[in-house]
Amino acid sequence: MSASTTPHDLWQQLRVTFPDDALLEQAKAYSTAYLQQVNEQRVFPDDAALSALDHFDEDVPQGVGDAQAILRSLNDYGAPATSVHVGGRYFGFVNGGILPIGLAARWLSDAWDQNAGLHLTSPIAAKLEQISEKWVVDLLGLPTGTAMGVVTGTSTATLCGLVAGRNALLKRQGWDVNTQGLFGAPPIRVVMGAHAHGTVKRALALIGMGHGTAEIVPVDEQGRMDPDQLPELDEHTLLILQAGNVNSGAFDDFVTLCQRANEAGAWVHIDGAFGLWAAASPSKKHLTAGIDLADFWSVDGHKTLNTPYDCGLVLCKDRAALAAAMQASGDYIHYSDERDNMLYTMDMSRQARGVSLWATLKFLGREGVAGLIDRLCEHATLFGQELQGAGFRVLNEMVFNQVIVACDQPAVTQATLKHIQASGECWCGGSRWFGEPVIRISVCNWMTRPEDIQRSVAAFVKAREDALRDIANL
Repeated sequence: MSASTTPHDLWQQLRVTFPDDALLEQAKAYSTAYLQQVNEQRVFPDDAALSALDHFDEDVPQGVGDAQAILRSLNDYGAPATSVHVGGRYFGFVNGGILPIGLAARWLSDAWDQNAGLHLTSPIAAKLEQISEKWVVDLLGLPTGTAMGVVTGTSTATLCGLVAGRNALLKRQGWDVNTQGLFGAPPIRVVMGAHAHGTVKRALALIGMGHGTAEIVPVDEQGRMDPDQLPELDEHTLLILQAGNVNSGAFDDFVTLCQRANEAGAWVHIDGAFGLWAAASPSKKHLTAGIDLADFWSVDGHKTLNTPYDCGLVLCKDRAALAAAMQASGDYIHYSDERDNMLYTMDMSRQARGVSLWATLKFLGREGVAGLIDRLCEHATLFGQELQGAGFRVLNEMVFNQVIVACDQPAVTQATLKHIQASGECWCGGSRWFGEPVIRISVCNWMTRPEDIQRSVAAFVKAREDALRDIANL
């Protein structure tokens, strides 16, 4: 497409040249080149790459652009300014990598451009999500018949779960939220741990329950809810538990907590963004004992499972409760006797996220999923052990894929983190652990090798040396 193309003949030229083999080959070449050199690229862009992003600052273009030139700009100015999540030395937040099969399946499904909301809009998307639901429920050991919806991430999955739980608890009291709204509704109690993730608090606020009214349960030194301090529960209670503390990776005592909730008739939600996958590993399954006693679970594919992004999973034991909370109505909406994906999420129009989820699960199988989980955990343990050997303090029990690290003084920890992030060798985030500033490491990428860990530990040591020098010169 030339820059001189006018709207008068644009659509005809597009039709004649679609698909544009040259354009797709160009995108393939750029993508392949990026992935081939990604381990040599800085993990976080340098100042020059960030400044070069000014290239994109312009007014709305007046005329039709040159498609190949647009791709060239993305490659030349965009690629150097990426955070290298697909490489082996990005340990920030809990950002997973991407398996080759997931990437390829995403490319293919993007070409299909399916609206995955209904069976009538995409039979293949409906079928693959149906199969993926069965596989995920099996792998995680959840109750047979558990419903699954595929959303953007655990933030949305948690929102869906809390809505379903809220509505179910109110229905028990004779209140239909869908028709009566929340004004004048009977009260619902929310009980959660002191280390509940910020997305839980945000979801509570969004659904009109307010996290400020929640009853907060103290946690132990690893961030696990203390069962001895759990308040008396009842059938009007929404209990929120955690499979994988976002800092320490610790898991709540699901057997004890869920049994008490079940006896009281409370609704249990487990936030398991990255940690719920422990259930699929024979060596880590003990961490999730009792999760089958809960009512709702949220987990990401794009973290521990290493699917492409936009792959969060909502899982609900009561299929009817989830559908009642999520189902849209309208004369133009035609539900079928087959699976209709939009029954289990808030989305009506969305991409076929389940394609890459299915492809990833199909490729890995039960043994591959377990192997991936074990690989991440083994590398996290190695990372922690190497840092301890280098004189850093590791503050958590390394039960899963998270490591919390600190230096001898808080100021040194903060300065060390700053130098690590600026080095380009690896990237970690910061957090606070019981008031102390810490460096937070999340090993969540299949690409990470022992060599990457050794290289990263060396970057930690150098960063600490630089931090101590900076502080001495103040």
